[in-house]
Amino acid sequence: MLNFFVKANSFLWSFLLLILLCGTGIYYTIRLKFIQVRRFGEGWRHVFGNLSLKGEKGENGEMTPFQSIATAIAAQVGTGNLTGAATALVSGGPGAIFWMWLSAFFGMATIYAEASLAQNYKAVHEGEVTGGPVYYIKAAFKGKFGKVLAGAFAVFIILALGFMGNMVQANSVGVAFAEVFQSRGINISAIVIGVAIAVFAAFVFIGGTTRLAAVTEKIVPIMALIYIVGSVIILVMNITAIPEAIKMIFVGAFKPSAIMGGTLGVTVQQSIRYGVARGLFSNEAGMGSTPHAHARAKAKNPHEQGLAAMISVFIDTFIILSITAVTIICTGVLNCGKTGIALTQTAFTTGFGSFGDIFIAICLFFFAFSTIISWHFFGMVNVKYLFGKKAVKLYSVIVVICIVIGSALKVDLVWEMADFFNGIMVIPNVLALVALGAVVKKIFVDNDGK
Repeated sequence: MLNFFVKANSFLWSFLLLILLCGTGIYYTIRLKFIQVRRFGEGWRHVFGNLSLKGEKGENGEMTPFQSIATAIAAQVGTGNLTGAATALVSGGPGAIFWMWLSAFFGMATIYAEASLAQNYKAVHEGEVTGGPVYYIKAAFKGKFGKVLAGAFAVFIILALGFMGNMVQANSVGVAFAEVFQSRGINISAIVIGVAIAVFAAFVFIGGTTRLAAVTEKIVPIMALIYIVGSVIILVMNITAIPEAIKMIFVGAFKPSAIMGGTLGVTVQQSIRYGVARGLFSNEAGMGSTPHAHARAKAKNPHEQGLAAMISVFIDTFIILSITAVTIICTGVLNCGKTGIALTQTAFTTGFGSFGDIFIAICLFFFAFSTIISWHFFGMVNVKYLFGKKAVKLYSVIVVICIVIGSALKVDLVWEMADFFNGIMVIPNVLALVALGAVVKKIFVDNDGK
């Protein structure tokens, strides 16, 4: 079974999804007249113009625009931001970061479409405002086909994010903390960390959407600021290496062999593949996850929420992922033989000494925890769609159990299955995005039109 998922993921993430996701991004970039450039400033103002950390409550479970963006960013900025960039660098060389930026640029147009459609087709169900791909998939494809496609998406996202995805997040944190403690002679099992995460997560789950919004609007700015400040300190310590790092990214995108004497042994094709795949996997543009948060926003109109949604991709890829990548390159640890979180920890250890791995472990905890509670919410919306409100408690209990189990087990099959279901849930979402192109265009023209 492991072999099947490995081969399936290789096809999905190396070929099919790159074409579907990048193609959709290019389609909307052209159709919306490069909206991610022309309306970037306006989107930024919609997110941060009325910033408040007071835990404001909306009617029927609605979120403020900032809360919805914070929830989306919480889902996007997970362990992938500390491991994804490192993996892309090792597998695709520094040039992979250029292709990561390019895919994110087009992804900003895709996520505008997702968020505006989520707002346009949101509904009040069982006393709560709700929405997401299942609603606009059914609007795109009428009759039985639409219901089947929407149902398939709902099942895929519950499995991919709610269950297996949260096991992966908890596992990353559990392993990171266990290694930090063990390196200092303290024997604490990863499962202890998993139980702590599960308890905190359960507290948020019990509080529903209101508590989720209140927590994410506080955690996201704090965790991002801590990580950015730490990274900037490392970069300042290696400031003379930054120009060369930037050069390596741009030259490596087209001539990987010219970087570091060709010792990385990667081709342009590999650079594109790993850069685009890791970028899309991290910012989730086109995957159908973050529209659940955008649907809950108390926005003036779908267009405004779409503009705000673009900023989440920018923060995830152009700020957090980029900082990780440049830090790794500038500290000169790229060829140390490590990959993933270990490579990121090594980069920070060069500047912070033995505190480096602790710093990354703490950041990883906040990143993963925020992703867990957001992914639980995305899955919950689809559980309600399929089974009704009564099924939510059972769903939450299963998620808590998955967090504990995931923290203690590093099962390759679970990781591969999470990647697989993450991949196949893109297909019904992208089909609906393309089918509803005229609706997105009308939303754009009615509110922008330039």
